[in-house]
Amino acid sequence: MKWKFVLALLTTCAILMSMSYTMLIPFLPMYLIQDLGVKQADVDMWSGAIFAVTFLVSGIMAPIWGALADKKSRKLMAIRAGFCLAITYLLGGLVSNPWELFGVRIVQGLSAGLWPALLAIISAESPKLKLGFCMGVMQGGMTAGGVLGPLFGGLLADQFGMRSAFFIAAGALFLITLALVFFIKEKPRVPDPNAKPVRIWDFSLLKIPAVKRMLICAGVVQLTILLQQPVMPLYVAELQGSMDRIVLVSGIVFSITGVSGVLASPVWGIMGQNIGYRPVLYLSLLGAGILGVIQIFPNSLEWFTGWRFIGGLAFAGIFPAINAVLTVSTSANDKGRVFGLSYLAQQLGAVFGPIIGGAMAAWFSYKFIIGLSGFILLPLVLYLYLKRPASSEGSGTTLT
Repeated sequence: MKWKFVLALLTTCAILMSMSYTMLIPFLPMYLIQDLGVKQADVDMWSGAIFAVTFLVSGIMAPIWGALADKKSRKLMAIRAGFCLAITYLLGGLVSNPWELFGVRIVQGLSAGLWPALLAIISAESPKLKLGFCMGVMQGGMTAGGVLGPLFGGLLADQFGMRSAFFIAAGALFLITLALVFFIKEKPRVPDPNAKPVRIWDFSLLKIPAVKRMLICAGVVQLTILLQQPVMPLYVAELQGSMDRIVLVSGIVFSITGVSGVLASPVWGIMGQNIGYRPVLYLSLLGAGILGVIQIFPNSLEWFTGWRFIGGLAFAGIFPAINAVLTVSTSANDKGRVFGLSYLAQQLGAVFGPIIGGAMAAWFSYKFIIGLSGFILLPLVLYLYLKRPASSEGSGTTLT
């Protein structure tokens, strides 16, 4: 199968998947109040719990699904995830109370694993010299879906009702599943006589130093993204001097980095192929950290948004580089497991980021939290640089 076709198809899947995941963001609190009968005083608790439980459960399950993908079939695991997620979104539009939605979100977490499976498939199908480009394009698609999802979710909820967004998300995930069934042809695996049996809950890949460092990096970076989430609407209101249309404005400001990320991710991927994935990771982390700290200085919403866009150009190189290093650091039979562990690390960051950011807001200014989310990346890049391996990705050797 032509790798370009596989890349185009899987990137489309990543866009639709990410859109489906983020469609609920603009209207979930209103859905809880208007359709599911939650009291306004309790909506923050329910909204936080309903979001967090999926992150937590899907993170725990990701290494399990990754191990099964390596043992059985990555295509089969992707189809399983796509179909099960489609069912859960369909059920999400049929629930009648918050406990039912909470239960659906638990099942949704149990069903997850689509993104690690897509990464495992493209890492196996892409030519070695195109790996960085493919990872960059895939990450750009994932980012684009994250930007477009809240926009489409808000529009659909406004025009057709909030339950319609669940049904359309279910339809998108079902289309992904059909595309994977009919258009992805998995290559037969070559048995490795020296390979150890794959265990379902196996953390032996953490013994590879490069993998351990990349997982720490992925978790910390995801934490810094969501550290800002609880305070961003209030900080935006502070900058613009009012709460006027704050949901729309803060959504645009928060997602502007995604727009720049879509533009820059493939470029970073190509740079990784030319100068090495580790240098690209160091550069993007350093740039994102410095530009993140700079964002505390503007006192106008326009300049703050502009610096966030510029920061997104640097930030876009981080995850493609992490995924590429994980790919070249592990054997062909371990791709599902390593991307499952990466997903677990990111989900842990997604769980703890908003909790820490919300707790810090009681003691520190919003500006301090915004700056801290950038500053954290600076010691992280120093740690990665000091712990760098002696070998080089470009040589084709496995990193340690």
